[in-house]
Amino acid sequence: MEENVGTEGSEGDLGTGSPADTAPGNRPGRESPEDAKERRDSDSVLPEGHGQLMAAYEGTARGHRVPEFGWRICLAHEFPEKRKPFGANHVSLSNKMKHLGMGFRYLKWWYHKTQVEKKTPFIDMLNCLPLRQIYGCPLGGIGGGTITRGWRGQFCRWQLNPGIYQHRTVMADQFTICLRRKGQTVYQQVLSLEHPNVLRNWNWGLCGFFAFYHALYPRAWTVYQLPGQQVTLTCRQVTPILPHDYQDSSLPVGVFVWDVENTGDEDLEVSIMFSMRNGLGGRHDGPGGLWNEPFCLEHNGETVQGLLLHHPNPPNPYTMAVAARLTANTTVTHVTAFDPDGTGQKVWQDLLLDGQLDSPSGPSPPTQKGEGTGGAVCAGAHLPRRGRCQLEFALAWDMPKILFGAKGQAHYRRYTRFFGREGNAAPALCHYALTQYSSWEERIASWQNPVLEDRSLPAWYKSALFNELYFLADGGTIWLEVTEETTEEFGGVLNQLQPTLQEYGRFAYLEGQEYHMYNTYDVHFYASFALIMLWPKLELSLQYDMAVATLSEDLTRRKYLMSGMTAPVKKKNVIPHDVGDPADWKDLNLKFVLQIYRDFYLTGNENFLRDMWPVCLAVMESEMKFDKDQDGLIENGGYADQTYDGWITTGPSAYCGGLWLAAVAVMVQMAALCGTQDVQEKYSSILSRGREAYERLLWNGRYYNYDSSTQPQSRIIMSDQCAGQWFLGACGLGKGDTEVFPTSHVIRALQTIFEVNVQGFAGGAMGAVNGMQPDGIPDTSSVQSDEVWVGVVYGLAATMIQEGLIQEGFLTAEGCYRTVWERLGMAFQTPEAYCQHRVFRSLAYMRPLSIWAMQLALQRHGRAHGQGLGLTEQTSGESIGVTAGQQFPLAVGLNTKSKTRADLGQKGLLDSV
Repeated sequence: MEENVGTEGSEGDLGTGSPADTAPGNRPGRESPEDAKERRDSDSVLPEGHGQLMAAYEGTARGHRVPEFGWRICLAHEFPEKRKPFGANHVSLSNKMKHLGMGFRYLKWWYHKTQVEKKTPFIDMLNCLPLRQIYGCPLGGIGGGTITRGWRGQFCRWQLNPGIYQHRTVMADQFTICLRRKGQTVYQQVLSLEHPNVLRNWNWGLCGFFAFYHALYPRAWTVYQLPGQQVTLTCRQVTPILPHDYQDSSLPVGVFVWDVENTGDEDLEVSIMFSMRNGLGGRHDGPGGLWNEPFCLEHNGETVQGLLLHHPNPPNPYTMAVAARLTANTTVTHVTAFDPDGTGQKVWQDLLLDGQLDSPSGPSPPTQKGEGTGGAVCAGAHLPRRGRCQLEFALAWDMPKILFGAKGQAHYRRYTRFFGREGNAAPALCHYALTQYSSWEERIASWQNPVLEDRSLPAWYKSALFNELYFLADGGTIWLEVTEETTEEFGGVLNQLQPTLQEYGRFAYLEGQEYHMYNTYDVHFYASFALIMLWPKLELSLQYDMAVATLSEDLTRRKYLMSGMTAPVKKKNVIPHDVGDPADWKDLNLKFVLQIYRDFYLTGNENFLRDMWPVCLAVMESEMKFDKDQDGLIENGGYADQTYDGWITTGPSAYCGGLWLAAVAVMVQMAALCGTQDVQEKYSSILSRGREAYERLLWNGRYYNYDSSTQPQSRIIMSDQCAGQWFLGACGLGKGDTEVFPTSHVIRALQTIFEVNVQGFAGGAMGAVNGMQPDGIPDTSSVQSDEVWVGVVYGLAATMIQEGLIQEGFLTAEGCYRTVWERLGMAFQTPEAYCQHRVFRSLAYMRPLSIWAMQLALQRHGRAHGQGLGLTEQTSGESIGVTAGQQFPLAVGLNTKSKTRADLGQKGLLDSV
């Protein structure tokens, strides 16, 4: 530890010849008598419950208005476990033999894609992302690109071009603090633990033992207790992620609010410099032509000053803006250009001299080929003894027009509706962000506080619920403006298609940051709860897009990698796997029908239901062909034909069979609402026959068998076997007159899963394994059965809560959260899967957004049982329970015969949230 503490100021505290070199209390790793007294006397005790992540913290400061709940970590923390991405060497010989053909087909395809076409594969299994345990809250709203700032303060993950990630820490992108007493600079430090080989004249190597990071998306706090200075900095990062907001939530901006507290008896002058490189220093910067210029924007009595970093290079030119708010109590200065690959001596000495920058006028000359450039903005203020001051910065990027898709079509991003398409909006974005962020924070607090203030909910859940939302913005997300011509073709069939897309735009997000497919529908089935609960109009927009894709066809024949078969790209009336790579799976049509009804149930949007009813009829009719023996139950085809695409299923199965019955039950409800009695009777008959077959073929007294084949793995206990009941419950169905699966069987199956797949796996500390043999040994018959899928576990937990197994649900989900966020260092990159030992698969994945299904289940369960359950069971020292919080009004009178629009009430179920 002493070696690390001593790194601060290792190249001279302030630079050669600094007047502060001999300042008292400024030597690295030493604590002044004043600070020691402050530490001993302080009553600022950090909240409990942050465990080993805060074990290295030696400071006493808790920061300015840092919330109690969230993900908190000391900047000096090191994760002891280092996992590797799943690769071919982790596949057993038997599974390699099963997938030998697919492996050869993939290698051939991969070679052609990368070496001949010179393109990036949509899944690159040969170059998986390594685990970097560094990420924090991303900056930027939905669909405008994102920039991730790591928990140690580094700008390290960039997604400015849609769906394309640059995992690169840009060393020039830093905050630097400068303190002056009595006209002398006494402390100047880059707020970074790094020791880079560039900008070596800057004072790097901050002591991480006196700083911590706290994330509660879409906000984050970093607290720095400066050794020997009696000064505490709290940097609050704010992004406009605002539920039910379709304007500000789209903005490509982030705000940094610095609260500086002086606990000493001397006045100070404090300055914070925000430096940024123009670009990332990669090949897109190489051609040159980059240039910077200062700007000042005054509007409605508010002034913002800063720099514009113009990056005009193709394919998608953009302008980055770094700005600070100018007030009567602050000064704002800048340096237009410096060399981010040099020593940094000039800009460092400029700040050191008087706590300000030179502020030259006019633009910088364009860079030459191979040359880099950066700029910096500095805000300063007087800091009285025992006082506090605030300095505010904004970061914005304006890339209004993007070339996107295989054909390189031009689209305009959502935010251009409000800030224009000309590419000159960066100053206005900064001004708007700096004058509106207080309002954003009020709205964020009013949204989050009912959960945060509910003492019956465990602390880990409050962190997981909000922090997992990062993927809605940082999932390669696009939110595009839609022109009238775009939607003309199906406007007559889907009456609300044009109004919906033109008013709310087109929304899409990646299956994962490593799996480059948009709106992957079998996975969106799980993740969609976040969208329908928080931005329901975007969910409806996505469903309209999927309906259009369903009604379309492309008869071009293509060889499929998984099966090796040659088949049409897209058949009519079949839900595509995603909006880029179609497939004919057993679960896709069913998941469409279930989501359509759930979305109607939660929004009360009759027009949406009327539009989607013919599409639901078409896809269910298409699905009928899989019921080959006419017993009312579909059969899987003996290959991996559902979301578990590495896990073979044969004949009637618990997963697809359960989804089928749930979808049939939903069709009965929709037929009644749409007044089509003949259709209602048809699906009621199918449901009656299918229920009998499902119970007869799959129920074994403890759980539903994996499938009905003669293979040994048919008796596997699948953690996701109750997915159909999960969605029925989310739709207010599945009980009483609308019961599909016997309640006693559902409860027994969930209890078995909890006993065997959760508690019987890894000591009950890692969530639910996908498949477990009846004797309690993880199934290894496929490459996916011995994995834990985080999003599936959250959905399973929601099902347990929905069925009254509250404690079991929380314990099940807690294992995943603690594994991913606390043990493996995968914060803000939650993977699709991990195994008990050694490996993970597909970082930063869509499916874990399903944690919002837990919140829906909690809200509905709380409503059904009054204002609080008063549970006293303990899990990891924290109470488990639910209070009503924000509630959805619940439907009444749900039955297969007489459910009408009136039964759902006159308002949508989301109107009160």
